[in-house]
Amino acid sequence: MAGEVTVLVQLQPGIVVVFYRPDNACIERANRLVEFGHCVVVDNTEGVWSAQELGLRPEITYVANGANLGIATALNQGVEQVRRAGCRSVLLFDQDSEPSAHLLLELPAVLAREVEAGQRIALIGPAYEDVRLGGIAPFVRFGFPALQRVAADGENLIDVDFLITSGSCVNLDVWPEIGGMDDSLFIDFVDLEWCIRASAAGYRVAGAPWLRLAHELGGEPVNILGRSYPSHSPMRHYYMFRNAVELMKRRYIPWKWKANELLKMPFRLAIYGIWLKPRRRHLGMAFLGLWHGLRGRRGPLESEL
Repeated sequence: MAGEVTVLVQLQPGIVVVFYRPDNACIERANRLVEFGHCVVVDNTEGVWSAQELGLRPEITYVANGANLGIATALNQGVEQVRRAGCRSVLLFDQDSEPSAHLLLELPAVLAREVEAGQRIALIGPAYEDVRLGGIAPFVRFGFPALQRVAADGENLIDVDFLITSGSCVNLDVWPEIGGMDDSLFIDFVDLEWCIRASAAGYRVAGAPWLRLAHELGGEPVNILGRSYPSHSPMRHYYMFRNAVELMKRRYIPWKWKANELLKMPFRLAIYGIWLKPRRRHLGMAFLGLWHGLRGRRGPLESEL
């Protein structure tokens, strides 16, 4: 244990949390994080400029955007703040994630051990637990005609093709080489695109199956033929379809992922048209996303700002 603590101090972990219209519970969670590292809150809430107004602790570095600039831009802003503070690793969180003290200590320590062992590693993340969707989600590797789902079991790191942003721990030593998150995507597939770039640069992306993060994926799940699926707002469906098309046009994106997305699109549209309400709004935004993706539209949809 003593060796782990030494490595952890050497890597100077930072913490970045992205806010968007946070409630009191979000503020309380962020305030608890200052005990575990240099904490930065990047706030994408419209018209909010004051950390004091929100009730954040003075130890937190607060970045107020005053508008929704998207998850990618907010993460990049937060990462630059912790890099300036001398941090060599950073934990990334959504405002509604509930990390345990064990997770906050262990993830940077695991990353530090891998780096000291000479591993070329960019990112480590926990297994995600969403009780609404049936418990612990498996890790994912690209495959065709279906993604390969790897159970979150064991005490060894599992090489994966991507991890969701929240709860992941990034090796900042390799951040300049890989580059930041893609601002043009705004919100969806930002984490997936970064992981693919990291892998293309020769770095590992790995899951730590013995660690857990309570995290809700999407909105209230919808039950379809006895199975629960995460739902999203019509606006999120716009970005999901637009960015999927955008990534399909990029050469470095693996063909297996592209083929899977093409197979899933008709089923997703059917789900929106049958089970989600208001149906016309969900379908309309999905088709608009497809159209904008084909036309090369990037960044925020105008109505978002």
